[in-house]
Amino acid sequence: MPSTTTATPHGGDTGSPTRSPRTGWPAVVSVTLGLFSIVTTEILPIGLLTSIGSSFTVSDGMAGLMMTMPGLLAAVSAPLVTVATARIDRRLMLCVFMALLASADFLAAAASDYWLVLVSRVMVGITIGGFWSIAAGLARRLVPAASVGRATAVVFSAVPLGSVLGVPAGTFIGELAGWRVAFVVLGALTAGVLVLLVVSVPALPAPGAATRLGVLRTTLHGVNTRCALLLTFLVVCAHFGTYTYVTPFLEEVTHASSWQVTLFLLLYGVAGIAGNFLGGAVVVRRPRVAFGSAAGLIALVTSLLPVLGHSAACAVVLLVVWGAAYGCVPVVSQTWFANAAPRAPEAASVLFTASFQATLSLGALAGGVVVDHVSPSGVMTLGACTAACAVLATWAHGGRNLAWPDAGRDRDRGDGPDAGSTSGALD
Repeated sequence: MPSTTTATPHGGDTGSPTRSPRTGWPAVVSVTLGLFSIVTTEILPIGLLTSIGSSFTVSDGMAGLMMTMPGLLAAVSAPLVTVATARIDRRLMLCVFMALLASADFLAAAASDYWLVLVSRVMVGITIGGFWSIAAGLARRLVPAASVGRATAVVFSAVPLGSVLGVPAGTFIGELAGWRVAFVVLGALTAGVLVLLVVSVPALPAPGAATRLGVLRTTLHGVNTRCALLLTFLVVCAHFGTYTYVTPFLEEVTHASSWQVTLFLLLYGVAGIAGNFLGGAVVVRRPRVAFGSAAGLIALVTSLLPVLGHSAACAVVLLVVWGAAYGCVPVVSQTWFANAAPRAPEAASVLFTASFQATLSLGALAGGVVVDHVSPSGVMTLGACTAACAVLATWAHGGRNLAWPDAGRDRDRGDGPDAGSTSGALD
């Protein structure tokens, strides 16, 4: 994981706690567990999509709203909540969001109608937008500067760990005892994380330079920030437009049993962990290679699944490649945003969270329309075309001979590198 994301403290961080390993690392672990709970809650419906849909007699596409709604709400809440709470202690806000997430899990478990499930997903979306916007750049306030890179890698490992542990475990519990029990267990885990946050995270006074809407607008002016938005849109849309409906694909095309689906998702998640750290290592010096390779592999896999996915062996191999490719995406995207706006780290985190979640929901929504009106194979083909556009966009960015960040003009308006940044050159 690169340390360029948050390695240099900024002058706006007045009031930050003393960053010592003894107090910092337990806090980092607690924040990571909070993100693990969030990621697992957000994508758990992927493994339980057909079970939840059949309980309320809704189609797979309608059930896909469980993925669409949190993303849309997160995209809206990320800037609004961050700006509205700009002067409130960040530790308090982290705890509030964890309490809201636990309530959402328990509401989903007790829902008597599908609309109550969707209400719980609204609560999840607000949690995602607020918690992620604070946590994505928090490592620099918790540990010494020399440890920021490792701490940030640990924080972002929550994304693939949610896939490798959370979703398969939740799917297994759902198959064994019912999907409602899976949400009860997740709610209990989230409540436990809330206790850990209260105990281990020190007071985190709001940054002296509060994140305001004007800061967000200024950050959006940078050419590399806009490129990050485009690439994130294309890759994340391609991924979640297809991966949201991978369970119906495996059931209908591969004819995989329930235990095979769980195993396949587990292997996908393991590959995602490797991809997370691989992407973090490559993006420091080769950002276009990291983004372009991830997009290209996703395009390749989703184009081959309709052709080769009838075989369980071929399907699992392709899912492993897919997991490794997508595992790179969150850390590569967030690093690109952070390096494009190093003077406004929380604003960069807000834009990353909002764009990522908005695209996640749009991808899931588009995929739901295709899967209902065409087929699971059709949605894979659409995802392949979208990912291929991301490869072209990455190539076009390189063709413009843009230095990263755009030193000079971007620095003057707060969207350029700090002195001594290690990310001044692209591949």
